[in-house]
Amino acid sequence: QVQLVESGGGLVQAGGSLRVSCVASGRALSNYAMGWFRQAPGKEREFVAAITWNGGRTYYADSRFTISRDNAKNTVYLQVNSLKPEDAAVYYCAAGGSTNWGRILKTRYEYAYWGQGTQVTVSS
Repeated sequence: QVQLVESGGGLVQAGGSLRVSCVASGRALSNYAMGWFRQAPGKEREFVAAITWNGGRTYYADSRFTISRDNAKNTVYLQVNSLKPEDAAVYYCAAGGSTNWGRILKTRYEYAYWGQGTQVTVSS
């Protein structure tokens, strides 16, 4: 069991950058493959980025995204560069479960644990 708490969202001007964070508690973050998703109003939750348990592999839906992790701090990060208005959404951190620590997980159905999300708003 792991609890995830996102932070770092806010209002950012289009073209700017933002880094959101996800802190895990309950279990060590190193036990999990991790991912970021986002959900805009009226849309389905969509995949953003994923990372394996030790950061050995990453995968991105867009080249503007960078996912990283610091297992010593039980924290995973998402860096979003060149923000566009279409990037505005609630960004969710997800943990893939203790059996999927070495895999890249690209769908929401592969993740067992979710945070409450952090709102990212982009001004045009």
